[in-house]
Amino acid sequence: MEAKFDSFCNSIGLSGPSAQTLKARFDEANKHGLTVAVSRDLACLAAQLSLGQDNVDVSPINQTLASKNWSQTCVFKPHCIYKPPNTAAVSKAIKIVGFFQVKFAVRSGGHSPSPGSSNIENGVLIDLQSINQITLDADKKAVSVGPGARWAQVFDTLEAHKTSVIGGRIPDVGVGGLMLGGGFFHFSGEFGLAADNVKNFEIVLADGTITNANANDNTELFWALKGGGPNFGIVTRYDLYTVPVWSVWYRWDTYAIDKADAILDAMAKWQSEGASDLKSTVALIMSLDSIVVGLIYSAPTDNPSVFAPFYEIQPVTPLVAPTNGTVKTLTDFLADTFSDKPLRHDYRASSSKIDAQLYKDVWNFWKGRAKEVRDATDANQTFTIQPIMKNMVEQGIAKGGNPMGIPSQDHQWWTTVIDWKNGSDDDVVRSVSIDTSNAWQKLGQERGLDLSHIFMNDASRDQSPLTSYGKENVAKLKEIALQYDKDQVFQKLQNGGFLLSNA
Repeated sequence: MEAKFDSFCNSIGLSGPSAQTLKARFDEANKHGLTVAVSRDLACLAAQLSLGQDNVDVSPINQTLASKNWSQTCVFKPHCIYKPPNTAAVSKAIKIVGFFQVKFAVRSGGHSPSPGSSNIENGVLIDLQSINQITLDADKKAVSVGPGARWAQVFDTLEAHKTSVIGGRIPDVGVGGLMLGGGFFHFSGEFGLAADNVKNFEIVLADGTITNANANDNTELFWALKGGGPNFGIVTRYDLYTVPVWSVWYRWDTYAIDKADAILDAMAKWQSEGASDLKSTVALIMSLDSIVVGLIYSAPTDNPSVFAPFYEIQPVTPLVAPTNGTVKTLTDFLADTFSDKPLRHDYRASSSKIDAQLYKDVWNFWKGRAKEVRDATDANQTFTIQPIMKNMVEQGIAKGGNPMGIPSQDHQWWTTVIDWKNGSDDDVVRSVSIDTSNAWQKLGQERGLDLSHIFMNDASRDQSPLTSYGKENVAKLKEIALQYDKDQVFQKLQNGGFLLSNA
């Protein structure tokens, strides 16, 4: 055991007095039995000695740092917080939690609302916010981005170079979690998901090994990381291909609720007829009070005819007049559309084939349930249909494939954003989205329109997006996870997230 401990200390850069300090504490603990609580203390001490005290927050925990999560459902009090400044420090961090067998969570932007996926109660939180570099290659064909960067920062950096990437639509979302879940963007119909546009992943494996996964090296791991979630290691750098989109056209309008049927008819008509123009996309966000429609085109233009079904419907208020702007100006606009108040949040995901009547029937079901729950709890919820084009799937295949098993046809991904205040209302508030996803499935199956694909970035805590990838892909993902993490550190010690051990 002593040789093993000495080897561990050496692997995290400890020698001399630092190693002796940790060994003395370790030996003393072993005399009385190495409990879970003592193991946590030792893991926090080891991190302080290895990473430096400035990079480890210990008791009393800085609750401002601990609670840097978008949703109050994910605010916990970790035993300590590792703040690795670089990839080498992440390697040491994962070696420490593995050696002491302590529960941990990893956080990049902290935008997941699923409890335990990006924070932890009384365990180790590995916070990646300091690894936030954004470096554009000299030829502008790729940009290297750290998991702790936010998408607003990425697009701000690329603006001056008149280029862009397939990334996140919401500016404050962190890079890491979005990329591992797939990443749906305005122009995914044209270029594929964000994960499909990764040139290379730099990743720290469970044993602390730093390696790369790309089309030439660790190719199976490369495939698995494109939507396979947090199951294989901690990605410390994403090298993303840039795309030839900078100047874009868009307009955003608000419509009255009594236009819902007309809007949903227009959405289905555009999906069936206009979405073949791959430069076009539509953002549709419905609530109990209003309907917001964003029409977006990935090139300069003037009211493109592809959106004709929507032009026939009179809006109440133009939020943004028809504009030729840039990806950055579009992102800046979206920064003002999401609340940063400390609330509880949730998402949920469902999918179906294109059908206006199905859209309207589920909308009417949702509307009644959402109003009933808002009256009781003051919870706000949205009803969002996201257009998925067959070309998005084909782009993914052409770029090496991914494990997500997305249906190869034009269809839609439904999601919702839910905001509420009180934890005591969790079950009743979440029942609306749960019942609505059941309605999508029930009605869809009855009409031959159900697809049952669950997009990981939109999934709720009780859903299993990995299962929806298909048995063959799940089996392959589990094989790859075992190959790169033989002790199953990310399955057994990781606190939450969509894990293969639950699929």
